[in-house]
Amino acid sequence: MRHRSPFTEVPQKNSDPKSTVIILRMNKPLSAAPHALDLARQVLIIEADAVRALTQRIDDNFLRALNLILACKGRVIVSGMGKSGHIARKIAATMSSTGTPAYFVHPGEASHGDLGMVTAQDVFIAISYSGESDELLTIVPAVKRQGAHLISLTGNPQSSLAQAADAHLDGSVAQEACPMGLAPTASTTAALALGDALAVALLDAKGFGEEDFARSHPGGSLGRRLLTHVSDVMHTNASIPSVPNSATLADAVLEISRKGLGMTAIVDDSKHLLGIYTDGDLRRTLEKKVDFSTTPVNTVMSKNPRSIGPDALAVDAVQLMEKYNISQLPVVDANKRLVGALNMHDLLKAKVI
Repeated sequence: MRHRSPFTEVPQKNSDPKSTVIILRMNKPLSAAPHALDLARQVLIIEADAVRALTQRIDDNFLRALNLILACKGRVIVSGMGKSGHIARKIAATMSSTGTPAYFVHPGEASHGDLGMVTAQDVFIAISYSGESDELLTIVPAVKRQGAHLISLTGNPQSSLAQAADAHLDGSVAQEACPMGLAPTASTTAALALGDALAVALLDAKGFGEEDFARSHPGGSLGRRLLTHVSDVMHTNASIPSVPNSATLADAVLEISRKGLGMTAIVDDSKHLLGIYTDGDLRRTLEKKVDFSTTPVNTVMSKNPRSIGPDALAVDAVQLMEKYNISQLPVVDANKRLVGALNMHDLLKAKVI
């Protein structure tokens, strides 16, 4: 009986008639697989159950692994083959971004020279569901000889890798989510979850906080919010809108127009902040029909205005503006001397909001 090929040859238009594209023919059309949604839900249930089961194995072994890393004077090296290698990379990345310096080493490359990166000050985490990965077992003796501590994460506490480790994390699962039980699915999810549990426990033990996280994520929105100070975004020196206490309304309006911040500060001879005059104040003044050329600005300015210090976080300036429904802020030092100015547009431009 002739078997039908699972591939279809499709001739290309406007090309050599012999040129074809080989495409894979689906065994069944999508409409013939109504169980797809049920299967997808079952995968999530299996993987969720696998992770939930790990909570019963957070015990002294987990604490032993945690303490080995906390006592580590070097770095954490995470290694694994195949899918376990991808999980190892993610665990190393998570640890690095949460206060535990870590990196991934491929076990195959390690046995050809990269093992030189491992020192006696390091902790080596080896991930293999079977616990019998040839590539990892090849380098384990060398890791131990270097004096590094070994943590294994496997699905078999009796495996060679588990037995060789100083601490073992049990990532075994009742079943894989793959219907054939072949593709690593629930087991890799469990390994990833254990790695996250370890990273977060380390984060907490080290007192790693938001500012620490921001320092390792300067390009992210959290980094901008927690690392950007008022001094980083404020206008300084000649770009600060300010007029002396003796200035007229006309002088103030010209200064607002020149500096483009929608406000001007009013200062004394020592640059102490006395008040502020804004676009909003200008509109209200126009309603009074006063003489701009003769009216002193200090008679219509807002006295004792809201201000902020240069060392404050830019996000604090945002909160101050939102709380009091204002769009500009003078920046003053500890002696209330004017040292800068900023408005909401400056904060938007800095992507603080």
